[in-house]
Amino acid sequence: MWFFARDPVRDFPFEISPELPEGGPPGPWVLHRGRKKATGSPVSIFVYDVKPGVEEQTQVAKAAFKRLKTLRHPNILAYIDGLETDRCLHIVTEAVTPLGAYLKARAEAGGLRELELSWGLHQIVKALSFLVNDCSLIHNNVCMAAVFVDRAGEWKLGGLDYMYSAQGNGGGPPRKGIPELEQYDPPELADGSGRAVREKWSADMWRLGCLIWEVFNGPLPRAAALRNPGKIPKSLVPHYCELVGANPKVRPNPARFLQNCRAPGGFMNNRFVETNLFLEEIQIKEPAEKQKFFQELSNSLDSFPEDFCRHKVLPQLLTAFEFGNAGAVVLTPLFKVGKFLGAEEYQQKIIPVVVKMFSSTDRAMRIRLLQQMEQFIQYLDEPTVNTQIFPHVMHGFLDTNPAIREQTVKSMLLLAPKLNETNLNVELMKHFARLQAKDEQGPIRCNTTVCLGKIGSYLSASTRHRVLTSAFSRATKDPFAPSRVAGVLGFAATHNLYSMNDCAHKILPVLCSLTVDPERSVRDQAFKAIRSFLSKLESVSEDPTQLVEAEKDVHAASSPGMGGAAASWAGWAVTGVSSLTSKLIRAHPTAAPAETNVPQRPVPEGLPAPAPTPVPATPTTSGHWETQEESKDAEEDSTAADRWDDEDWGSLETSNPGHKSQESDWSSWEAEDAWEQGWQEPSPPEPPPEGTRLASEYNWGGPEPSDKGDPFAALSVRREAGAQPRRDSWGDDNWEGLEAESRQAKAELARKKREERRREMEAKRAEKKTAKGPMKLGTRKLD
Repeated sequence: MWFFARDPVRDFPFEISPELPEGGPPGPWVLHRGRKKATGSPVSIFVYDVKPGVEEQTQVAKAAFKRLKTLRHPNILAYIDGLETDRCLHIVTEAVTPLGAYLKARAEAGGLRELELSWGLHQIVKALSFLVNDCSLIHNNVCMAAVFVDRAGEWKLGGLDYMYSAQGNGGGPPRKGIPELEQYDPPELADGSGRAVREKWSADMWRLGCLIWEVFNGPLPRAAALRNPGKIPKSLVPHYCELVGANPKVRPNPARFLQNCRAPGGFMNNRFVETNLFLEEIQIKEPAEKQKFFQELSNSLDSFPEDFCRHKVLPQLLTAFEFGNAGAVVLTPLFKVGKFLGAEEYQQKIIPVVVKMFSSTDRAMRIRLLQQMEQFIQYLDEPTVNTQIFPHVMHGFLDTNPAIREQTVKSMLLLAPKLNETNLNVELMKHFARLQAKDEQGPIRCNTTVCLGKIGSYLSASTRHRVLTSAFSRATKDPFAPSRVAGVLGFAATHNLYSMNDCAHKILPVLCSLTVDPERSVRDQAFKAIRSFLSKLESVSEDPTQLVEAEKDVHAASSPGMGGAAASWAGWAVTGVSSLTSKLIRAHPTAAPAETNVPQRPVPEGLPAPAPTPVPATPTTSGHWETQEESKDAEEDSTAADRWDDEDWGSLETSNPGHKSQESDWSSWEAEDAWEQGWQEPSPPEPPPEGTRLASEYNWGGPEPSDKGDPFAALSVRREAGAQPRRDSWGDDNWEGLEAESRQAKAELARKKREERRREMEAKRAEKKTAKGPMKLGTRKLD
């Protein structure tokens, strides 16, 4: 039986990318890109190939392997895994890029800003402070090649090959033997006399000065070039000079160097460094400090690097919301950072948090979500909107806070294209009907009308036919003037969704009544809309073949493309009206439509003043937006009369037989299809006053009338002497007489039924008294 040894490199859970190596620190280590086999997450792999005859170098590599494995600090290269065999050493770390390559790539893209450089140098100095002051270790290799940058732009200190203890145990510093690294050694090391008295950090601080020079000026050609600061910022020059001074005794400790640079006006005293320091300690901060930090963070994100926002700020924001109870304050910076993400990454990181936020009962969070919905609506799919978001958003329609109700209505502009048939045509219409009929805030009723005009193209054909005309007609009777404007604009925005009959019989009569509105803005928009509809009717009248084209969208299925007109007409209402909504709510709290009458319009001289038209007080239930048809008027009148006759009203007489009482309204409101209660069509026109002549009786400026009779007059005479007029005849002139006769007949019939019912009840009572005899003493009989 044969046994084969397993290859540890093949079984290693990480694999090296086939791309060319990225280099690495001077020496035997070679840096490769790699990934984890199980998850595909990117990593960096440092590889050292063991060769014969270089045992000293191999021992240095193994020491670096051990140091990196045991040292843990946020500013030191993070060790993930490692492999040590007789042939090679593999060190797996977080995915990083050498600082030299990073600076070169950023220079080609425009260069690094001082904010980024200040934070990067801050991290390297902090790592040196940790090694020297906390671990008593001398890095002994600080240079450009020993610094790496992760995907968030964070600088990490690596290159631990030549590290040694500052306490002297374990021997002195290892020999480098590489000229590229020895040029960073301080001058006192070249002086073999040992007369220079130095601190344990002196050599590393000299090398830090060399690193600062290279960051701002490029590769260091020779040590003498350090005397010229070059492009080093003026705020950093004094502290840089302390690092490269000839006297090692005056070189500052890394901790003091940080303190000096963080002083007011210092190079590292800026908003970017402060933000990073707060994020590093956010877990131990007080809730009030976190709230203030997140509130101010949004204004600073525009000046921060994109990679920093994506890979450092975003995880902290998600953690603060998930575990820190940060609340609504994280929303603004969260959505601002979300702009830097791709669609797939946004779906993975932001959308789950947003869905969870919608279920929150915090009003501040709900209103901020609604206000900023346009920033994330494009990443929401339809199933998520209909099952996880819309059910929570609907609660905003019933909220007692007007601001939340208003924002909920506005959010429907964005949600409507993603809602399914039931949510859009049934549930949403229920809430819109209730808001437009009963909401006490005029601006909210106005915005409901505006929103309906903009989403009308998404409704089904049956819902459009049932809802739009009735809703906009009701808006034109609203006591709040901007609502009446919104009703007119709603008609104009959805003009392509009405048949020619609806335009002539339902819409134009409503618009014409607004031409005498007390508000100039309402009248102006009414005239514009009337001209638009008349032009449409006239074009079809001149060329009937255009009827099919004019009505092509009336019965068409819902389509976003049909909303083009709404965007232009109704957009004015949104911009001009809803932007003032909050001010109007505070300054002019209007009463509910159920308690308010429409202002009387001016009446021209010589015409009788019309009776005041109250806004319907009947609440509108789900689906109650249908327009009342003429045939239904007669049926409801008779049905209402029957219900009145069924009751025992005694000898009460009706003072006004043609008046419909509130009790009758509430009875008919119980009907399943009683949409018309809240939406009344314009009443038939009043008959002309006495003395008004027919058109045929006027002299229209022509020649004197001849002996030949006027054909219009003949028609009028024949109509008066003709047969019994039909109810649907357009030639009827005596409308008032017919209606009065019909009302009198109904009133007489109702009176007779009540009188008959009263006599019948009296007879029953008399019969009961005679049948049972006299009552006993001490007892009382109740009728």
